[in-house]
Amino acid sequence: MSRTPLGVLDLVPISSGSTAAQALRNSIDLARRAEESGYARYWFAEHHLNPGVAGTSPAVLLALTAAATSTIRLGSGAVQLGHRTALSTVEEFGLVDALHPGRLDLGLGRSGGRPPGGAAGPVPTTTPVVDGRTPGGLRIPPKFSFEHLLGSPRIALQRQLLQQPGARSQEYGEQVDDILALLRGTYRSADGVEAHAVPGEGADVQVWILGSSGGQSAEAAGRHGLHFAANYHVSPGSVLEAVDGYRAAFRPGGVLDKPYVSVSADVVVARDDATARELAAGYGLWVRSIRTAEGAIEYPTPRQARSHPWTEADRALVADRVETRFVGSPQRVADRLEQLQEATGADELIVTTITHGHADRVRSHRLLAEEWHRR
Repeated sequence: MSRTPLGVLDLVPISSGSTAAQALRNSIDLARRAEESGYARYWFAEHHLNPGVAGTSPAVLLALTAAATSTIRLGSGAVQLGHRTALSTVEEFGLVDALHPGRLDLGLGRSGGRPPGGAAGPVPTTTPVVDGRTPGGLRIPPKFSFEHLLGSPRIALQRQLLQQPGARSQEYGEQVDDILALLRGTYRSADGVEAHAVPGEGADVQVWILGSSGGQSAEAAGRHGLHFAANYHVSPGSVLEAVDGYRAAFRPGGVLDKPYVSVSADVVVARDDATARELAAGYGLWVRSIRTAEGAIEYPTPRQARSHPWTEADRALVADRVETRFVGSPQRVADRLEQLQEATGADELIVTTITHGHADRVRSHRLLAEEWHRR
């Protein structure tokens, strides 16, 4: 199992009582530590209008982190295409690649202010699920509906502030097509006019599609033969559909000759299970702030989280995320990651860890890497 690479996904969380500047310094420090521990990749997510998340621009974060590291691959998990153009995306990553060639992963996502589209139909899965678990024991909870978030006033305001007045998002599949054409130097407009992104054209970047279902993102990744990352940590109820939808859509002869999947998980590791559970205590309240469309709050201390007057509705709102977080000793969490790898057939795994204290987050990644490399 140690042959399965581990990567890191970082939201650049702001802890209660801290600042965005400190969160950024912490993330760059964690990337350096992850490189030392043998992690294969370090990705930054993109989020907006969240008081507790400082990761608003993956390309800027990548540039800062590339200058502080030397070998680890760096990427976006993901650049949100709903409010940007293919050209701006290629140029931004081309700038970073010009100084740090061959280290970038351009991960593409669909959200970030994009108006809601039609829901994809269910995708048949090859892994059976009985009583909410796969044969290997991985928890697959009921699917969570994000419809209330897409229609919230805060998301509408985010869309308004991120886009120019009257602007309309390009169709996702077409935008992926344009990004790939600009990177290859083969872009032509409908009128046959060439466009060349410099820097960007010919950049040695690895393109990934991130998806939480077996719908449009999985189809686009498969059609182009791209790498695909499925989000167990965001939508655990649909992770099997996502990976199976991608594999069903995969067409060899694109970038890859066979499917390549990474799957994400939320983890907290400590020397023992009790310590890990204490460090993870703030997670439910933090997820609640996201799923009520309040926007991610500053990450609470365990004491702050315990003081929240939880209702049954609150607990139901976050149950799937809390139940599928891997929390415990290095051995326990590594066992759970092996379950995830077995159930999804993942070629890589990517972990995201949030604790209130930076030292605890650093230690979590180090302990997991040590245990993983022993296997």
